[in-house]
Amino acid sequence: MPTSEPDYYELLGVPRTATQDEIKRAFRRLARELHPDTGHNDPEAEAKFKQVARAYEVLSDPEKRRRYDAFGPEGVEGTVRTGNPFDFGGLGDVFEAFFGTSPFGGGRRQSGPPRGEDLEVVADLDFTDAVFGCEHAVSVRTAVACQECNATGAAEGTQPVTCYECQGTGHVQRVRQSLIGSVVQSSPCARCGGAGEVIPSPCQRCGGEGRVIEERTYTVDIPAGVDTGSTLRLSGRGAAGPRGGRPGDLYVHLRVRPHPRFTRDGVDLHTTIELPYTQAVLGTTLELETLDGVEQLEVPRGTPSGTTFRLRGRGVPHLERRSRGDLLVTVVVEVPTELSEEEEELLRRFAELRGEPVAPPPNGLMSRLRSAFK
Repeated sequence: MPTSEPDYYELLGVPRTATQDEIKRAFRRLARELHPDTGHNDPEAEAKFKQVARAYEVLSDPEKRRRYDAFGPEGVEGTVRTGNPFDFGGLGDVFEAFFGTSPFGGGRRQSGPPRGEDLEVVADLDFTDAVFGCEHAVSVRTAVACQECNATGAAEGTQPVTCYECQGTGHVQRVRQSLIGSVVQSSPCARCGGAGEVIPSPCQRCGGEGRVIEERTYTVDIPAGVDTGSTLRLSGRGAAGPRGGRPGDLYVHLRVRPHPRFTRDGVDLHTTIELPYTQAVLGTTLELETLDGVEQLEVPRGTPSGTTFRLRGRGVPHLERRSRGDLLVTVVVEVPTELSEEEEELLRRFAELRGEPVAPPPNGLMSRLRSAFK
């Protein structure tokens, strides 16, 4: 462990075997003692607080803690932010979880128009299109930028003005007391909704929103190998944000129709074929219809019912690799239930040659009628 930086476990006063709860309790105790807002005006305490905060940021994250234990501070160096010494890569969020707000002035702040909403739509695909990929059109009712006001929300000849409540920042700050002293709580401005601007004369078409609702159709590139439950994200294809805010995303949930002959198990396909008894006994070559076209299937002599043949590379493409799964063909041997007199006679002769006892021929009405016409 390098000596240029204090040991994080020692800073928090916990052993290396400490649980996450023990680390959290130690940090909360030290934060109350050392945080600059507690009013002790001790530069050394402030510097110690920064070290403690950094130690907690690393040890409270299982992956960062693992890298720290293995490689020391250098193992997590890439996670350090530069700039504001109190911006510890999201520690404002940690304090909000503990104390209901952040001592760092609110953490991440919204500025400018808000982002548009994310949207969802379901796309129904044919089985073959899901296996090999395709282009699929989806339609959705969504918010788009108002062309009449160029998404500003202001009527023609007017423009938005700076919000006097937040002075254009989009947020307001209030000081309140907490367990660690006075802290600053930041929240979106209620008057402008966090946009930093207000619209004195709203656009008549969009009512000051800067966006209107329309039906839009997008073409989605469906990759080969998707299945029911897969979701594709179309970045920036969601609803436009109010007053020129950036759009959200469109999430396309896929639903695949079943195939009449094939079923899917991961990247493998399964199908069943019926094989006449004679072909199972003597062997044959079949023409099998696959998703790739007609394939030759060699059935050897003496194939029992339930045998499965594997056609490699005739299944579903892997989403993350270039290879494909296999097609598994299960044979079901057909046993004839109705025989002509000649067929039955041949089968009885066959059983006799093999020394296999069989049931006698039926002696019912049909049998007697058949004998009468011989």
